[in-house]
Amino acid sequence: MEYSAKQLQIIAVAEKLFSKKGFEGTSVRDIAEVAEVNVSMISYYFGSKDKLIEALFELRITESRLRIEHILLLEDLTPLQKVNIMIDSTVDRLIDNEQFQKIMMREQLSSERTTIVSKYIRDMKIRNSELMKRLITEGQEAGYFRKNIDMSLLSITLYGTIHHAIATQDYYKTLNNIEHLSGEEFRSFLKMRLKRHLKSLFKSAVFNENHT
Repeated sequence: MEYSAKQLQIIAVAEKLFSKKGFEGTSVRDIAEVAEVNVSMISYYFGSKDKLIEALFELRITESRLRIEHILLLEDLTPLQKVNIMIDSTVDRLIDNEQFQKIMMREQLSSERTTIVSKYIRDMKIRNSELMKRLITEGQEAGYFRKNIDMSLLSITLYGTIHHAIATQDYYKTLNNIEHLSGEEFRSFLKMRLKRHLKSLFKSAVFNENHT
């Protein structure tokens, strides 16, 4: 589904507020005030707060799916090169969409989980895992990747590592003596470190050393 500029503005404001206050802690009126629109406009575009967060998840899921599908269509690259591109893309997307990742982490760790949000998160995880499986299966069929790879743990390794890095940024800065870096400098540094680390992990986990 394509959204108008005004709808995207409302979704962006909702994403920001959901990441700070949680889904249950954010009202439609809160969103309307920050977006500088009236409540009736949000109702007209989305119908309800549930439908608004559904639109947010649909937007992010579509972005993720299109990126992976684009990588799958690249014909001149080896499967391992495609995996490396997937890692680069995933790190960039999650770090750049930090607010959305915080929504996911907040809802998963909350003792008062919102049923509809939990469903969207579960569906998104399944979709991401299925897309990664397509990429890995392609490498297995070509003999590049070993058989019997635990796809669920591979997905957890990728997304869990990035989510943990997002959640513990201050600790990471202190541990590496880089508190002096600006926000943008730190994001670039973190992206570089994550990409290098995850590529090394994935190569160890999937690469078939007997492939010639």
